[in-house]
Amino acid sequence: MTRRLAVAALIALLPTVGLAGSIEQPEIPYIGPPLVAAPTPDLIFTVRGGISAAPTYFGSDTYEVGPDFSLGFQFLRLPGGRTVGSQDPNNVRYGFAPRGSLRIVSERSTSESPELAGLNDIDLSVELGMGLGYTQRNFEAFGVARYGVVGHESWVGEFGADVIARPSDRLTLTAGPRLFLGDDTYSATYFGVTAAESAASGGSFAAFAATGGALSAGFEVGMTYALNDNWGLSGALRYDRLLGDAADSPITAQGSADQFSVRLGLVRKITFDF
Repeated sequence: MTRRLAVAALIALLPTVGLAGSIEQPEIPYIGPPLVAAPTPDLIFTVRGGISAAPTYFGSDTYEVGPDFSLGFQFLRLPGGRTVGSQDPNNVRYGFAPRGSLRIVSERSTSESPELAGLNDIDLSVELGMGLGYTQRNFEAFGVARYGVVGHESWVGEFGADVIARPSDRLTLTAGPRLFLGDDTYSATYFGVTAAESAASGGSFAAFAATGGALSAGFEVGMTYALNDNWGLSGALRYDRLLGDAADSPITAQGSADQFSVRLGLVRKITFDF
């Protein structure tokens, strides 16, 4: 009887021993190439390319369709580990932040706009600059200054503010006023008429010495839609009213002080790991 009880007790303990062994598995060491952490980006910016419709030249009442191009800064890792911006485009950067600015101004040609006969042609210009922006979740304000590194070789500035709506994680809507300024050289280039030009035009354009200052004020409505982590759609409608000598120019008098523009394009995020 004693032997039978001992065997029964041993059989009863076997499942418990097996269960304990299945839980406490020995750690298996990793055998393979060294594990490398995923690289973190050092620079992130966006490139926008598409089409736009805008006045043929400043003060024109005719419109032309052309290319649209823009660069946007998102994130930069500085030496020492300091960072500017955010790696996550959905993570809104609140507060003050620097911003870059680029604008391309199309050439003005009498061969394409015969109503300007007598006026000098103006070459294409490229403006580069920097500015400062202030962002909250539902509001943004900015100011930028640019210089014509190619073409007009003068200073311009732009100020704006937007109310921001985010109906979804992918869609962002903006709307707000704009103010554009230019120095004397800029205003004379695009809105001035020299005595020689007036004579060459047969008196169609009176001589006019345009000076700088606030040259236009307007309003812009825009939208961006993220297609995925790297691609998106961007579009905007804008109205500007020419001011000061830009509005008083004889060039604007034969055109219109009301300026409308529209753009639509694709946005691509570019990432660099140095």
